Amino acid sequence: MNLIINNSSMTPIYEQIVVQMKNQIISGKLKSDEMLPSVRTLSKDLRISALTVKKAYDALEQEGYIVTVHGKGSFVADINPNIAKEEKQKEVEKLFEQGVRKAVECGMSKDETKELFELVLSDFS
Repeated sequence: MNLIINNSSMTPIYEQIVVQMKNQIISGKLKSDEMLPSVRTLSKDLRISALTVKKAYDALEQEGYIVTVHGKGSFVADINPNIAKEEKQKEVEKLFEQGVRKAVECGMSKDETKELFELVLSDFS
């Protein structure tokens, strides 16, 4: 598992772990039932507090991305394909919002924005 922690980021470290692990699970890089590193192991590898890793694992478990079996460790949960699709759609929606916000800031009209969207979309058809 490849996680990159940015200590100068305003995003809390546990949140960086959560986001990266969710992305790896959704993309299939981390497979269902795959064992994850122990809290201690990951904290040593990333050179961060074990409590930070525990907080990330707890958040991932609450969201249904991992399952922890006491005495055995943490494993990637079976992810419903609809949940994965929903997460990807949320990401696309967020990017669309950023694009529309930028268009408004630039003074583009609704029609100009739609026209530009259609032009970009035509490159993928």
